[in-house]
Amino acid sequence: MARQAKYFDTRFKQSLLHPRYWGTWLAIAVLFLFGVLPATVRDPIAKLLARVVMKVASKPIRIAKVNITHCFPDKSPDEVDELIKQNVETFVITLLSQAELLIRSKAYLKRRIQLNGFENVQAARDAKQPIIFIMPHVWPMEYAGLRINLEIPLVTMVKAHRNGLFNWFSNRMRSSQGGRVYMREAGIRALLAELKNDNSFFYLPDEDLGPDKSIFAPFMGTVKATLPVVGRLAQAGNAQVMPVKIGYDQQAKQFIMTVMPAINPQEMVGKENEAIALNKVVEQVINAYPEQYMWFLKLLKTRPLGEKEFY
Repeated sequence: MARQAKYFDTRFKQSLLHPRYWGTWLAIAVLFLFGVLPATVRDPIAKLLARVVMKVASKPIRIAKVNITHCFPDKSPDEVDELIKQNVETFVITLLSQAELLIRSKAYLKRRIQLNGFENVQAARDAKQPIIFIMPHVWPMEYAGLRINLEIPLVTMVKAHRNGLFNWFSNRMRSSQGGRVYMREAGIRALLAELKNDNSFFYLPDEDLGPDKSIFAPFMGTVKATLPVVGRLAQAGNAQVMPVKIGYDQQAKQFIMTVMPAINPQEMVGKENEAIALNKVVEQVINAYPEQYMWFLKLLKTRPLGEKEFY
């Protein structure tokens, strides 16, 4: 019997109506309500709610402060606090907006998400090559994935949520434009198979997955454990590797997204070189919109031997 693909089944199941999910259904209903509101009304509400988040999210804010202090050692304490404030504000604005990705029309989404640099994508497609899009964990990353999926076939890989209903909702949204979402357990082989089937995907290279097989490479104002697999994956799947940056423009009420030129394959020859190249493009993406990055992640958890832990 052939091995079954480990991707999310987004069909609705009766079990999602179980009473244990009623609180989640209420939260989804609220998100849908905000999703139909215009940004001119929704964003000011989000800014007010961000003040509440700043008061109650002490642990994530502490982690964010550690990350920003080490990544931007030249920033003063006041500048660090201001960046955290902007970051929380961006988080709430993006969260309250996300339901629009599921309920709004394709024409609306194309207006809402300004796509720049698509000529880089088109050049790869004309050369009959799939693309590995490199994007670190930024708040609007779902917007980036959906916008690209409006143009070309796309798959992605995520870690399952413990809440079955939220799992269904988030992955229904991610696959709403025909994409497919794999569970992380599917592994690299599933992504390689997709590349060979001419399907592109997003890869998030900034997560700290521990010391096993990771390489320490320069990152912002410190060093970071990085898993160098993209270069070999791209070579095996005849794919180009393109960084993507995205940020929310509060004045224009638009997400501004740019697909950057492909990374030179020669820069990713060897694990050390690849780790350096990956961290370099992640830095570029973060520096474009530092307030949009998920600073609450423990991205610097793994430290070189003998170095004190940060968290």
